[in-house]
Amino acid sequence: MESAETYHVPVLLHDSIDGLDIQPQGIYVDVTFGGGGHSQEILARLGQGGHLYSFDQDADAERNIPRTEKNFTFVRSNFRYLKNWMRYYGVEKIDGLLADLGVSSHHFDDAERGFSFRYDAPLDMRMNKRAGQTAADLVNNADERRLADIFYLYGELKTARRIASTIVKRRTEKPILTTQDLIDTVQPLMPRDREKKDQAKLFQALRIEVNHEMEALREMLLAATELLRPGGRLSVITYHSLEDRIVKNVMKSGNAEGNVEADFFGRIEKPFRLVNSKVITPTAEEQKVNPRSRSAKLRIAEKV
Repeated sequence: MESAETYHVPVLLHDSIDGLDIQPQGIYVDVTFGGGGHSQEILARLGQGGHLYSFDQDADAERNIPRTEKNFTFVRSNFRYLKNWMRYYGVEKIDGLLADLGVSSHHFDDAERGFSFRYDAPLDMRMNKRAGQTAADLVNNADERRLADIFYLYGELKTARRIASTIVKRRTEKPILTTQDLIDTVQPLMPRDREKKDQAKLFQALRIEVNHEMEALREMLLAATELLRPGGRLSVITYHSLEDRIVKNVMKSGNAEGNVEADFFGRIEKPFRLVNSKVITPTAEEQKVNPRSRSAKLRIAEKV
C-alpha cells in the first residue's frame, strides 16, 4: 500500500500550519486532505478540546485517514459543500481553514487516472471517480466554441481555437479516448520549444473544467468567509494564476471578483486582514526535494 508520504508530500507544511495560529481548543478544517500531511500537523498542535474536519472527495485519500484520533472527522465530499457539512455537524464557527489546492502528486503518478500526459491512460481526470463526466466525455461531446473557451480561460493557450477545431475534426473520424489520443491530435499545433509546457496547460484546462474547480473554489472561500470567527485564519496554497487571483480577491475584498464595497458612510468593508503582505513561496531546498512545490504560493489572512 502506498504511504501517505508517497501519496502526496505536503507543500509549505510548516509555513501554512504556522499561519493558522492554532489554538489547542479550536475547530479547524483542512479542505484538501490528500495524503494527510497537513492534517497530521494540525492534529499534532490540537488539544483534547480541539477538533479537525478534513475533506476529500477522492476515495483513494481515505487510505490515509488516521485511525486513532478522536478529535478528527473525515468528510468524503467536495469542499464546495463546506457550509452544508459544517451545519450537519452542528458547527457554527471555525477557528481556521487550510486549503492546498491543485492536484496531489498521487494523481499525477497514478497512470490510470489520466491526469498526466506522461502515461497513456483513459482520459478521465475526475477527482471523484464515482461521479461526473470524464475528460473524454468533454473532448468528444463539447462544441468547438466551448472547448476553445476552456483552453483559453483555464489553460491560457494562445492557440485555443485551433486546438479546439482540430479536436472536433479528429473526433468525427475516431473518438479521443486516451491521453495519447489527445496528445497525437494536438501535437502538430504545439511548437517544439514549448511542447511540454503547452501539453501541461491543455491537461490543466481539461482537469479544471471536468472537476469544476473554479466554481468549487469560489463557493468554498465564500463559505469559509462566513464560517470563520473574528481572529480566525485562512491559509491557502495555490499553484496557478487563475486560482491565486480568486484567493487574492477574496482575501482583499470578500468576493471572487475583487470588488471592494463601502458602507453607507463610505468606509471600505473588508472581511480580512492580510497576515503576510507578500506571498510565501517554498525555499530552494523544498523545491529541490519536492518539484511540485515550484509554482506554489501561500496566502494567509485573518478574519476581522
